[in-house]
Amino acid sequence: MTNTGARAGAAAGIAGPAAFTGAWIASSLRQTGYPAAEIQLSGLAAPDARDPWIMVAGFVVLGGCTVAFGAALQDALGRADGVGRSRWRGGAPRLIQGAGLLTIAAGLLRRDRMLLTPGSVSWHNHAHDVISAVIYVDLVAAQVLLAARFGRDPPWRPWRPWVLASSLATGAVLTAFAADTSAPGAGVLQRVAVTIPLAVIAAIAVRMLRTPASSGGP
Repeated sequence: MTNTGARAGAAAGIAGPAAFTGAWIASSLRQTGYPAAEIQLSGLAAPDARDPWIMVAGFVVLGGCTVAFGAALQDALGRADGVGRSRWRGGAPRLIQGAGLLTIAAGLLRRDRMLLTPGSVSWHNHAHDVISAVIYVDLVAAQVLLAARFGRDPPWRPWRPWVLASSLATGAVLTAFAADTSAPGAGVLQRVAVTIPLAVIAAIAVRMLRTPASSGGP
């Protein structure tokens, strides 16, 4: 990957989380008659939501940017090891890219209704739910692998406890959210669980942009 491409990928790691967060904030506030955090993120993209395209765009932009960031991170970590990209095909960068592709799919395969209600749902609603669950697991696993990787790299070693703590926090909040997705505070828990890994991605991306590619580190 060229230096320009690497920097563009790192910048995408900032732009994607920012766009997604801005999308759910704006879309939450536009659902008149409902508390801003009551509706889950997937519901904001449902056909009966007000201006669902805002949230759909947020999913797609985040997904595309995450794929680009994962490629840049993979290149940077491989360059730091002096072994190229192949060593990291099964590591955190690939999981991050996978989460990006799944995020695009989750945005396009929308939930049927804004609110969780009993009754039959479409195949794409079921697909959306399955994809979302995989994304949640992916986000936790990617952070755990990143923490392990950073522990072996002196420039990144101070980041290891923070990334490990964020993975544990993400898992804990997701567990609380999954315990009762229809609870009044479920929307808040979901937003927190999603924001933690996105903040980690953005922080790593900022570090990558500030570190010259010639230094041998990410």
